[in-house]
Amino acid sequence: MGASSILPDLGTEILIPVCAVIGIAFSLVQWILVSRVKLSPGRDSGAPGNNGAAGKNGYADYLIEEEEGLNDHNVVVKCAEIQNAISEGATSFLFTEYQYVGIFMVAFAILIFLFLGSIEGFSMKSQPCTYDLSRMCKPALATAAFSTLSFLLGAVTSVVSGFLGMKIATYANARTTLEARKGVGKAFITAFRSGAVMGFLLAANGLLVLYIAINVFKLYYGDDWGGLFEAITGYGLGGSSMALFGRVGGGIYTKAADVGADLVGKVERNIPEDDPRNPAVIADNVGDNVGDIAGMGSDLFGSYAESSCAALVVASISSFGMNHELTPMLYPLIISSVGIIVCLITTLFATDFFEIKAVDEIEPSLKRQLIISTVLMTIGIGVVSWIALPPSFTIFNFGDQKLVKNWQLFLCVAVGLWAGLIIGFVTEYYTSNAYSPVQDVADSCRTGAATNVIFGLALGYKSCIIPIFAIAISIFVSFSFAAMYGIAVAALGMLSTIATGLAIDAYGPISDNAGGIAEMAGMSHRIRERTDALDAAGNTTAAIGKGFAIGSAALVSLALFGAFVSRAAISTVDVLTPKVFIGLLVGAMLPYWFSAMTMKSVGSAALKMVEEVRRQFNTIPGLMEGTSKPDYATCVKISTDASIKEMIPPGALVMLTPLIVGIFFGVETLSGVLAGSLVSGVQIAISASNTGGAWDNAKKYIEAGASDHARALGPKGSDPHKAAVIGDTIGDPLKDTSGPSLNILIKLMAVESLVFAPFFATHGGLLFKIF
Repeated sequence: MGASSILPDLGTEILIPVCAVIGIAFSLVQWILVSRVKLSPGRDSGAPGNNGAAGKNGYADYLIEEEEGLNDHNVVVKCAEIQNAISEGATSFLFTEYQYVGIFMVAFAILIFLFLGSIEGFSMKSQPCTYDLSRMCKPALATAAFSTLSFLLGAVTSVVSGFLGMKIATYANARTTLEARKGVGKAFITAFRSGAVMGFLLAANGLLVLYIAINVFKLYYGDDWGGLFEAITGYGLGGSSMALFGRVGGGIYTKAADVGADLVGKVERNIPEDDPRNPAVIADNVGDNVGDIAGMGSDLFGSYAESSCAALVVASISSFGMNHELTPMLYPLIISSVGIIVCLITTLFATDFFEIKAVDEIEPSLKRQLIISTVLMTIGIGVVSWIALPPSFTIFNFGDQKLVKNWQLFLCVAVGLWAGLIIGFVTEYYTSNAYSPVQDVADSCRTGAATNVIFGLALGYKSCIIPIFAIAISIFVSFSFAAMYGIAVAALGMLSTIATGLAIDAYGPISDNAGGIAEMAGMSHRIRERTDALDAAGNTTAAIGKGFAIGSAALVSLALFGAFVSRAAISTVDVLTPKVFIGLLVGAMLPYWFSAMTMKSVGSAALKMVEEVRRQFNTIPGLMEGTSKPDYATCVKISTDASIKEMIPPGALVMLTPLIVGIFFGVETLSGVLAGSLVSGVQIAISASNTGGAWDNAKKYIEAGASDHARALGPKGSDPHKAAVIGDTIGDPLKDTSGPSLNILIKLMAVESLVFAPFFATHGGLLFKIF
């Protein structure tokens, strides 16, 4: 065991923060590039001699705009107005949401402190270590205080990630619309760059805050690494609990508006999707930013924080932690820092090395992003595993130490990374309208909405098969090589290219908004076609992003489960004991209960929205003729109130279940609940988000009319198109509310159980103690 890693500890201490700072700097550069698109109508914008750009392409741009008849100030002013309305709506909603969530955060922090502090009766004396009784460790009270602190840190970082993402998206949406006048390539680059801003800010922030927290905590803990990394798990809990409320609240908001706008606008009144006459249209576009962007950002940040925490906890009780080898101990963080650099190179491929000229190059370009980042990252992981790990070491495996070699750990990370790519591609195959599954769903619309629904559900269930095998294989490989630590780093491998994943994911809602703004500003048909093409590709990338989030959630949750079982001192989880089996049954039921709550919330909020939109169409004179303006604010208020009120019950279900089960039934039953919810949650999450994505793109396929088959099915307003709209409306809450929130349910219950494990192990199982 004497051999140490090639990379010295000082190198690690420099490498991690430097990579994080590079990531933040890169996102600022991208932001500056996006902000060059002006939203204020300049003196003949684009005329020769303006800003000295005439020599290169100013004059040509000017001619194009003349020809489109769009060089009037009105369009630019209108775009700026609409963008302003969307931005204000999103900001005010997030502030309202964060006020409620803030109260919860403080209450939960106090709960963590009281529960964990009470283990040793709030004593300040050192305790024998959990895993090595011969040494003395810091008191439980210290771990309680530091866990609370890291919980708050994670929560704040998560909220900030979501908020910044939303700010950037609402800043970029109108700029994408204006760039679409110059061609699809320019608009694509603007949308993609703003997605990259969010991706890199989030990845780098998450890494930097975690790294600083570890170093600050170390000042107190010194050599007690077991206690140090146990306290750090609070960071993952904070990140995910905020993500839960962001995802559920944002998801209810966006879908209430979307369903309401679609049902009255498209189906009853026969007006196009983002028509400015539709009162719910601003709420719909605000929703894209608070649900898909702020929610998704917090969600992936939570996954990232938790997989890092799970890996660190297991490592701290393995040879890395016992021998105090800093570089191999921080291996999970080094992977993430290399990931930032890899994603930076990958992003340049989309924005600088290849230019997009035609509509059909958009999806291949986004797919290229995934492939390039995965291939480069594989090389990166290989190098990191070679220099940051000793040639052989031992990993804690349920009570004993398992001998592992560095190439085995490389394979664990790589198998997670490639499983992520496979899940991404399978998701794309099932949700993109370039392939037969979605075209079959669109074809079934000829016989009405019922067949559309049947085909869509079948597609969703079928799309689970390959991702589940991919997850299963990566679990088997990584567990065989490196026990629970292997699974934790496999999850990190899947999330190592998080910056690119988030960039292509945030790109979707931004281009969706850009299309909405083009329609509302009354731009020409050609521009709307370009933004529609961007948006259809964005639907697929959003589905791919959800696939990644679900796949990584499954691995993260399993890794956390392993850490929980080790910490709660359970040697084996035996399915045949009644305590565990009842836990499995109840755990498998929880995702259904949770989905029922979120779907019903969307339904009842949409009902209110539909009534309000109908009321406005019936009572405001001249609304259909376009002579008077609808009252957008009331619709925004309906969505806001509904989502704030409705996000609390599902959130409480997820947060309270582990506490109630752990306190009353003990750790064995809780381990059953965690396993059950993981197994059933993953299936529902994958099928729900793919069904919804497929219905949405089947509708887009009919609307775009790009092939003879699609043209046979309709123009907009034909019967097959109306059937497709109904499918899309049913799919909305599936793909944007319950599906994506389920992966948070899986992770959050596991990380919460891990944080409270010391308490449950000493004081849990009250009911079984009485009998």
